[in-house]
Amino acid sequence: MTVRYPIAANPEAALNAPLGRAAREREASDLLGEPAQFVRELSGPAFDTREAALKAYAGRIDEAGGLVQPEDRYCELMEVAVPVHGQAPRAGQAQPVFSGGRRWPEPKRMLKTVWRLSVGYWRPLSLAPVETLEQARKLRRTEEPERLTPETLRRVARLPLRPVKPQQPLDIGLFETPLPENPEIIIPDE
Repeated sequence: MTVRYPIAANPEAALNAPLGRAAREREASDLLGEPAQFVRELSGPAFDTREAALKAYAGRIDEAGGLVQPEDRYCELMEVAVPVHGQAPRAGQAQPVFSGGRRWPEPKRMLKTVWRLSVGYWRPLSLAPVETLEQARKLRRTEEPERLTPETLRRVARLPLRPVKPQQPLDIGLFETPLPENPEIIIPDE
């Protein structure tokens, strides 16, 4: 039996009040009357242990004890690394301590692992977030860097990199070189 994913605008709506259910993109698009895209996003609070997360989502995940029908298996638990609160990054190099038989201090944990619920669902394409920002290399040249807000910088950092121009195929390998007497002949470079 195939999984029938909910159709919704966000993961919370997919869990609580979906617009419908569909197994394939075409079914979701037909129900919505517009194109749909499959997304998987995190929802709900973060739990410190897997057991606590399984207990909280008992009716949504098989491992939590209850048996979930095959068509309802669109949720799963994901491990996510988050920064530890109250610890600022260290500045400079660590100094040796030479105490207790140790030369260096114990490293401080900067990240910790938490458990979150990951929900797979169909989202209408009209509700998908659209990024109209330029690449960082263009923004630095066109606008004054001082005018860019921290939120804009964070959004630019999350954008996927796009090539400036299509990559040209390599005509020789990394460890090959043309013969000095005859450039038409390629020899291995040692």
